[in-house]
Amino acid sequence: MEKHGFVSKVHRKKPHLKPMPRYIQKSNAGKSVIRSRVEHVFADQKSQTGLFIRTVGITRATMRIGLANIVYNMRRFIFLERISATA
Repeated sequence: MEKHGFVSKVHRKKPHLKPMPRYIQKSNAGKSVIRSRVEHVFADQKSQTGLFIRTVGITRATMRIGLANIVYNMRRFIFLERISATA
């Protein structure tokens, strides 16, 4: 991964029988923020639209995921518009 310029986004474990160093705690906390935002979107797509990809070919799967993302974004936009109108 490092050779291609990628950075690991996997949480690091606590050392056995030792307290977790502060820099690892901060790193894991930052990764958790990103993970929680992304997982909420996927959970919403899965529950509301029944998103389950069983297609032949990467092109069709990409299109289906893209359409699900558009639907999610439209629903989220309408929700935020309603909140701002009442405030």
